[in-house]
Amino acid sequence: MSNEAQDRSDKDDFELGVGNALSRGWVEMKGNFLVFLLAVLVLSVFMTPMNMSGDGHSDSSALIGLLETAYLFLLYPIINYGADLIFLRGVRGDQVEVKSIFDGFQNYVNIILASLLTIGLISIGLIVFIFPGIYVACRLAFVSYLVMDEGLDPIAAVEASWRITRGHAWRIFVLGLSSVFIFILGLIILVVGVFPALIWIKSAFAALYLAVTQEGTITD
Repeated sequence: MSNEAQDRSDKDDFELGVGNALSRGWVEMKGNFLVFLLAVLVLSVFMTPMNMSGDGHSDSSALIGLLETAYLFLLYPIINYGADLIFLRGVRGDQVEVKSIFDGFQNYVNIILASLLTIGLISIGLIVFIFPGIYVACRLAFVSYLVMDEGLDPIAAVEASWRITRGHAWRIFVLGLSSVFIFILGLIILVVGVFPALIWIKSAFAALYLAVTQEGTITD
């Protein structure tokens, strides 16, 4: 086998484990840094309207709150799912274009319904008790990839995420917990470190998803 073929074979091989996901995420972050950085910057711009609440005591503040809620549920998921697709493709070694962050508009209804269904299920878990909510969030962590990359409808994506994460919820939880510390470290490093931190986190989750899906089929 040639060195090029061997490198490609190694690149396509994703090993399970939080450490492996973080390591692979770090490597892919360096290899796709500018594209990933631009994707995170675009995502950050679209997050800005969710942080513009007024003082909460006026009619205008109530209207702004209503608009923010609509934005959170009806627009932001499109960009967020698109960003996840960019990171998934980059980590997998596919050709990546930043404009793919807007691909979700071509699949608007499925993304919005998948996002609402995911939020609803996690909320039910949190109402029962915080730990069931966290567990459900871990089991549904891959819904965005399944909708964007596999083209599954909302219910199929939720069912597939629940199925493929069986036995892996603790890995997803530990990676999520690690992500909190990575983000805090990014804040400490002159604030601008938040962007590399977000890139590393999203790359690591994409790597973990690819490792998990290597273990078996996505659909029955």
